[in-house]
Amino acid sequence: MKNNLQNIKVIFMGTPEFAQIILSSLIENKYNIISVYTQGDKKVGRKQIFQESLVKTLAQTHNIPVFTPEKLRSEIEIIKNQNPDLIIVAAYGKIIPQEILDIPKYKAINVHPSLLPKYRGASPIQNALLNGDRITGTTIILMNNEVDAGDILGQIEIRIDANENLPDLSEKLAKKSADLLIKTLPNWINKQIVPQKQNSHETTFCQILKKEDGKINWTDTAEDIFNRFRAFYPWPGIFTFWNGQRIKLNKITLEKSKSNPQTFGKIFTINESIAVQAKDGIIILEEIQLEGRGFVTAKDFANGHQEFIGSIFE
Repeated sequence: MKNNLQNIKVIFMGTPEFAQIILSSLIENKYNIISVYTQGDKKVGRKQIFQESLVKTLAQTHNIPVFTPEKLRSEIEIIKNQNPDLIIVAAYGKIIPQEILDIPKYKAINVHPSLLPKYRGASPIQNALLNGDRITGTTIILMNNEVDAGDILGQIEIRIDANENLPDLSEKLAKKSADLLIKTLPNWINKQIVPQKQNSHETTFCQILKKEDGKINWTDTAEDIFNRFRAFYPWPGIFTFWNGQRIKLNKITLEKSKSNPQTFGKIFTINESIAVQAKDGIIILEEIQLEGRGFVTAKDFANGHQEFIGSIFE
């Protein structure tokens, strides 16, 4: 069976670190990756320097041909000529035409980091954190012409730790997803899996996340604010306004059990820490950034702005 799997010609499609971890596992397990499709180089940072995807870097390290088309429809004949037996997709970020999904003998499968049919869409990890979920998971599905609606080949649950943020949980889910994929592929190739339909009555979709969603509402519970921080770290981050100026909160902690009769959004000191009153708890400020400035500790900021303590975030 091992030799049979090594002969399977696989096209991999993915872009960020989540996909890179899965591709690395496929390479380590000697799968025959004949090509990789990933998104093109992107401008990043203040200097807008072009940066290639982690998947592209890994593929080139292993001398795997890399394709970065703007539109996959232009690649249909190229992919047909590659004659893949299987397409594996993980966080690719582009719509794949049905004509491509129909090419491989063993179909096209997708690795989706949620317990489908929950959180169909592009940001399931962020949504799980944003909603304060304690359990999430990963699902291997057959792909069809609907978003994340294909039949299930494998699924596992994963616990979310209370302080995990987006990078932490993404890495954990990627590793668990890679393990599940490696266990699932031999059974699928050898026809030992009966695909299971998703329960359409339990379907939920990801909230589409926008940069402005990082704005804090201090009438929310402290736990909701902290969950927003976890989901939006490091990008786009959460922010508030002070004296008409935007302040990004780069590092905070939650004190859910502590609440004082303060105005929501009021900044005060408690146990030598700087805190902000929210509903049903407080947020401890550790590192903040005034717009146009660098990150500083909240204590250093307060020392340089005497009016900070006692003021109210907008």
